[in-house]
Amino acid sequence: MPTPFNNPSNPKAYNTMSTLVLFLQLFSILPLALGLNHPNCDLTKTQDQGSTLRIFHIDSPCSPFKSSSPLSWEARVLQTLAQDQARLQYLSSLVAGRSVVPIASGRQMLQSTTYIVKALIGTPAQPLLLAMDTSSDVAWIPCSGCVGCPSNTAFSPAKSTSFKNVSCSAPQCKQVPNPTCGARACSFNLTYGSSSIAANLSQDTIRLAADPIKAFTFGCVNKVAGGGTIPPPQGLLGLGRGPLSLMSQAQSIYKSTFSYCLPSFRSLTFSGSLRLGPTSQPQRVKYTQLLRNPRRSSLYYVNLVAIRVGRKVVDLPPAAIAFNPSTGAGTIFDSGTVYTRLAKPVYEAVRNEFRKRVKPTTAVVTSLGGFDTCYSGQVKVPTITFMFKGVNMTMPADNLMLHSTAGSTSCLAMAAAPENVNSVVNVIASMQQQNHRVLIDVPNGRLGLARERCS
Repeated sequence: MPTPFNNPSNPKAYNTMSTLVLFLQLFSILPLALGLNHPNCDLTKTQDQGSTLRIFHIDSPCSPFKSSSPLSWEARVLQTLAQDQARLQYLSSLVAGRSVVPIASGRQMLQSTTYIVKALIGTPAQPLLLAMDTSSDVAWIPCSGCVGCPSNTAFSPAKSTSFKNVSCSAPQCKQVPNPTCGARACSFNLTYGSSSIAANLSQDTIRLAADPIKAFTFGCVNKVAGGGTIPPPQGLLGLGRGPLSLMSQAQSIYKSTFSYCLPSFRSLTFSGSLRLGPTSQPQRVKYTQLLRNPRRSSLYYVNLVAIRVGRKVVDLPPAAIAFNPSTGAGTIFDSGTVYTRLAKPVYEAVRNEFRKRVKPTTAVVTSLGGFDTCYSGQVKVPTITFMFKGVNMTMPADNLMLHSTAGSTSCLAMAAAPENVNSVVNVIASMQQQNHRVLIDVPNGRLGLARERCS
């Protein structure tokens, strides 16, 4: 997956007596898939500890899920953009009368996620890689015997003495869409496009770093069918605000608090990290209010008050960035969307100001699929700053521009949000979040931001 980081610097270690930053083990998970020769991919001497997990990009050089597709850079960009578009359609369609959307289905929630952590599931523990998703409310895990699953690393319930299926009378069964009862167990079948996912609602012990969480509820996927897209090889770990998310199920341990720093896909040191719980969180963080929208209650909303391009505060229509609990409109942080999407009038105002300030000013603007601000040759670009009450998030060129690895083309990595949806959501996506520490503190109703080099 293309990202702009062509020359990442070595990260600074973050080590204190209370925070142990540790590396992700892959050697015991996918020994055949790790046919990787780079010395930094040898993780046999490292391990997770404490409540901190390493994060790596799904297309990083050491990732077992790294795409071997022969697609060109341009084709890969368009492919990712299409996946983003599907995810945005999902996020924007969450307006509903009920306050909880417990499980999201299909490509929108499964294929767009790009950052992976390690989990140990069952007794004895089975290591699996799970995509972290701040807008999803449940864990999805491909289980052994799954028909149509693309993964060779499925979880085997038969090998775990602590595994059990959730009964139809359990309250969790009421939190999944269209539950059915088969063999006295709660199951469900989700359709999306021309494909469907069949899963049992199950429980087992999950271990994240050193923390065991007993009777953790997740969807044990046993069948994927149809002619549409299929789930990715990895499972999914939901970090949203719904009742089946990790934060809700492990509330007594993590107090609905976590932070993360997303690395570039080119990082070879697995320096990104997911820190769970209120202890050992960084102190030098500035906060803005974390909002809750009853129309889309799973998502992490903030109040975007302005956007600055270079030193110019862009003139924006207030209604297009306003938080609206009646409609579900507003601005969210999302780890699963790759490229930031803004309501069309907001995006166009930011884009136009950006174009004015690109140097040389004679640079010819071209387009690539949904990206309408691309350049050939070297150009100097201004910073873009998202302004919230209490904190600003300033993004340099590395967070803004996609650079072709095979040519001289570069594109502004933002686009307009789809308009044919229920209440447009402005999404601050993973590429723009890279090398920032994002801290979610639900009990204190705040979202923290700090620049942190983790690539």
